[in-house]
Amino acid sequence: MKFIPHTSEEQRQMMNELEIKKLEELFQELPDEIKINKDINIPGPLSELEVARQLKKIAEKNKTVDQLTSFLGAGAYDHYIPSAVQHILSRSEFYTAYTPYQPEVSQGVLQSIFEFQSMICELTGMDVANASMYDGASATAEAALMASAATRRTKVLISKAVHPEYRQVLLTYAGGPELQVEEIDYNQGCTEIEKLKQSMDKDVAAVIIQQPNFFGSLEDLKAFADVVHEHKALMVTCADPVSLALITSPGSCGADIVVGEGQGLGIPMAYGGPHLGYMACTKKLMRRMPGRIVGETVDNKGQRGFVLTLQAREQHIRREKATSNICSNQALCALAATVHLSLMGPKGLRQVAEQCLQKAHYTYEQIINLLGYQPVWSVPFFKEFVVKVPQSPAEINNRLLEKGIIGGLDLGRYYPELEDHMLFCVTETRTREEIDRLVALLGGDVK
Repeated sequence: MKFIPHTSEEQRQMMNELEIKKLEELFQELPDEIKINKDINIPGPLSELEVARQLKKIAEKNKTVDQLTSFLGAGAYDHYIPSAVQHILSRSEFYTAYTPYQPEVSQGVLQSIFEFQSMICELTGMDVANASMYDGASATAEAALMASAATRRTKVLISKAVHPEYRQVLLTYAGGPELQVEEIDYNQGCTEIEKLKQSMDKDVAAVIIQQPNFFGSLEDLKAFADVVHEHKALMVTCADPVSLALITSPGSCGADIVVGEGQGLGIPMAYGGPHLGYMACTKKLMRRMPGRIVGETVDNKGQRGFVLTLQAREQHIRREKATSNICSNQALCALAATVHLSLMGPKGLRQVAEQCLQKAHYTYEQIINLLGYQPVWSVPFFKEFVVKVPQSPAEINNRLLEKGIIGGLDLGRYYPELEDHMLFCVTETRTREEIDRLVALLGGDVK
């Protein structure tokens, strides 16, 4: 046990206190089949230079979108991040800022959160936004809990066209409060509204629809909201914030709660995180919202200032009264999104969305004209689309990866009925040359 930083005497004292004779007794609850019952071949000590070389060698096994061309989306997207975003994040007054418990000395971070909230409200068309959530999946699940508490109902309906991993997280969250979760089928790439109508009853607290949905298709949110509100339930929309620069906001369509993943707003994919969840709602539901809300006020001299207006979480109030046990918000990631949106402005973000839309449709038209590649649905889509492919998606992706391209998602992994279907994503970062090369490789014209 040489790697444990305790002297033999310290170990002896601990074992005496615990009334054990061997350290191995600490792990007796572990099954024998998962224990390594042999010495581990760990190399001897290395110099700092040798360690740096070794770590660099290991790190180089990973390939990023800096070396590869990505057509993979499904929740994490290769959007361009202006260099100024990282420059501002690297300033010590931002990356060392902690929870603003004392507003009088935390005006900077409070204002940055306030600006983030304001921008999210503008994008979503909602009244109030919180300081941020962990990610899109947990924000979606929190919205379900919030709706259940607000309506005092215990059933949540969620479309099968919502991200499969978001649905899994919702099921995990629903276990504690014993919420009933039912899934609504999709048809032709969109959620079936008739199936929703059949599932609505007096126990439904919320209906969750993704916009654009997991397949990239655009849903008719207004039609869903009308059905949901007819039964006095709440409409939850999980929206891609980049798309909201171009399409009608969920708030204008009747959504009560809007959540989503903000990674596309100035945050690297980073092998899966940390990312950024956002949440916004109507003023009526504001006090049910988890986490923190920063508000604007004036001090005793009439000067503009910022405070934590609402803090409905268990660290601040009685646990049984808390709306959620979220312990923090993604302040640094939220700052990245705030800087990104400030730099882009409404026109810039709209241009990004337009490029995503145009390039995705160009790519789609080129692919479905290839021999063996077939269109699946004829519904409008934003930056992602589904294509039926002539061979195993795994084989296609392996061939593309050999040529430096990350291909689309194998949908059969989540939807058995969509075996041999792939989900491709095209963002503003893809060039005409990169798209044409993808199409050539898919068609067998190897270059």
